[in-house]
This record gives sequence, C-alpha cells and structure tokens, in this order.
Amino acid sequence: MAEKYAVRNLRLCTKDCLCLYVCPTGASDTENSIIDREKCMGCGACAQACPSGAISMVPRIMPPQQPKEETVKTALRALIRSKNRQEAIAGALPGVLAQAVARSARLTAEDLCREGGYMLPQSENARQFLQYVKELPGIPAETAEELLREFFGEQS
Repeated sequence: MAEKYAVRNLRLCTKDCLCLYVCPTGASDTENSIIDREKCMGCGACAQACPSGAISMVPRIMPPQQPKEETVKTALRALIRSKNRQEAIAGALPGVLAQAVARSARLTAEDLCREGGYMLPQSENARQFLQYVKELPGIPAETAEELLREFFGEQS
C-alpha cells in the first residue's frame, strides 16, 4: 500500500470530475464527494488532473505533533481570538470587501489552529476532544470511537 492517499477539499472542488477519468482504481466518487481511502493506491493522478487543485495527497501515517512551548501556545491562542474578532467585525459590515476580509480572517485562524495542533488528527488535542464529544448526547459515539481507532489505535 502506498505511503499517501488522496483527499478532496470540498471548498475548492468545482465538480469538473477529471479525477473520475484518471483514477485507475475508481476511488474518486463525486456523488458523495469522497475519495475512498481503501481503494486509493496513492498514485496522485487525480491530484495532478484536478483543474481546481481540490485534491491533495496526504500521508497514511501522520507524523507526531511537534511540541510547542507554553509561550508559543499562548501567542497562538491570542492570535486566533484576534482573528475571530476580526471575522465577526467584518462579517457584520455590508459589501463584498467586508466578506473577503471576514473570509481571510477565518482562513488565517484555521491555519493558526493547525499550527497550534488543534486541527491535526494525530494531536493529543484531537484525541482529548474525541474522548470528550463521544459522551455528549446527540453525538454518534461510534463515529468518535472509529476516529480514535483510526488515528490513535484506541479500543473502546
């Protein structure tokens, strides 16, 4: 099995569907916009063919989360809060430019969250979050447990 597999960013996907024609295993499915990880052999043909750049190749085994000093974590949290406030302010204003500023602030906050390890599937933060949410009412516990098994090898 290949070291990488394909994933699709739904925000970027324009449904041009060239991925369907170049995928040798049929892993790309535009009906539900998912690329079947089990079928994907990691060749990258779909990523190369995608005109919108919506498909990326990611490692099957994620590297460990890099440790960060508390001062760095504190600075990242402050920047995230700042970007959230900027998004709220810009989102309340009329016009296309205000919408663009709000979107830019949101994307920057998401990048900061990833840098802080809050959106990395292999991070301790993600593990703790999944452990927490699987106990909440209305949350499909089996899905949280499946993610815990997938990312951390945990058995319930």
